[in-house]
Parts: sequence; structure tokens; C-alpha cells
Amino acid sequence: MFVRATGARHRIGYSYYQYPFLYNHLLLSASDFWKREKTHSAEQQLALVGFVGVPVDDRLKCHLSVTADALLSIEGKLTEFGVPGPEPAIALIHPSTAFFTKRWPAENFARTAEFLTGKGFKIVAVGSRNESKVLDDLKLVSTAPITTFDDLTLPEITALASKARIFVGNDSGIAHIAAAVGTPSVVIFGSSNRDHWRPWTDAPNEIVFNEFACQPCPGYECKEFGEPRCILSISTDSVAESVERVLGYPGLPEAAG
Repeated sequence: MFVRATGARHRIGYSYYQYPFLYNHLLLSASDFWKREKTHSAEQQLALVGFVGVPVDDRLKCHLSVTADALLSIEGKLTEFGVPGPEPAIALIHPSTAFFTKRWPAENFARTAEFLTGKGFKIVAVGSRNESKVLDDLKLVSTAPITTFDDLTLPEITALASKARIFVGNDSGIAHIAAAVGTPSVVIFGSSNRDHWRPWTDAPNEIVFNEFACQPCPGYECKEFGEPRCILSISTDSVAESVERVLGYPGLPEAAG
């Protein structure tokens, strides 16, 4: 409705939209544009403008700018909580998600935090106010020291991600922020569509998953097993191996042991 209300001469959309008559340029599907079945969410958006002649073959990766104010603020908070400068080797963890079918257990993130601490990293975990219990649980079950924040603004999270040497977390918005600032990433997938939502970045990254016939699913519940085995079955060893490969990418600096 808003698109039509703009009065724009060219209104571009997909033919499966709820009100396709409001558009005057309709694309059948992103798969039709790219000539392959599986496409990333970013490619689905690019296909719309590519459909009307804008060059998109370079598939530009996403990018977020880090503001000077946010960087100054997060550096101050890190120092306040004992993560000193000038360049600490930070591993950023996001242990929560909106859906339980996408949430790797806090105990597993604790083992991963211990593994990263053994490699010389200082562990910082983030979440929202609603995710503070997950952060508390993570600290409770980990023998590694973990600094947690549940009150950062999005610009501050972006600045923090830019300072991290690696991100490890569930498929979430924080994972996409890390990808958009070029932070090497290991993202753990459960119920969601990994073809659509894997990191859209040129930075080193891996996704960790166990394949199930019921994937992907809406994620509100696990109709197949009653519990989300897709995410619960992923081992800490699998994540550690991905972390090792991402950290071993040529050109990445090592953490201080």
C-alpha cells in the first residue's frame, strides 16, 4: 500500500506478494532471476533491482559504519569492566535468539568460551534486556571469565563487533551485524534457513549445523520431535573445529596466549 501511495512511476515487486496489482513490474522469483534454486535473502532483494536493469552481478556484501561516538563509548565500557586496551583479543558471543529452536544451550557456549579463553581471547557476550537470564546462565556455568552486556545500543554493538577478532553465536541479528563489519564469524544454525540467512560477508566465516529433513521450519515449535534436535545435537567439538578453521584463515592475527 505504501509503495503505491508514493506515486512512484516504477513499482517493483514479486508476483507472489499479497497485492501484486499495486506494482507495475513483477518478478516471478529470485531463483528465476539468478537461474538457481537456492538464494540468499540479500540476493532476493538484489534480484528486484537487477530485474529492472540495475547491475547487481557483483553481489555487494552488506556493510555497517561504526560511529566515532559509539566506538568511544564501547571502549570506555570495556575498560570499565576490565577488558583493557589498546587492542585486546576479543571473542564476541551472542548466546540467545528469539526462537528456542535456534538457541544453542548456554552450557555449550560456556565450553566454547573456555576453549577461546585457552587461546588467549577475552570473552564478551551480548544480549538484550530480555536475554539477560541467558547471559547470567552463561556466566554461571562457565569457568572462563565472561564480560556481559544487556544494555548496549545497536551502534555500540556494531562498534563492539568491529573490535572483536571473532564472533560465535546463533543465527541472529547480532550475527549479521558482525558480518557487516567484517568480523570473522562462526554461526550455529538450527531451525532457520541457512541458505537464506548465512553470513553475507567477504570475511572468513563458517556455519555449523546438523542436517534434518524437517529443516527449515518456522521455528515457533518443534513439531517433529517436541524438542529442537537440529540445534541441540550440534556438538561443542564441531563449533571448536569451525573456530579453529576461521582463526587459521591466512592473514588473520592471532590472539595473545
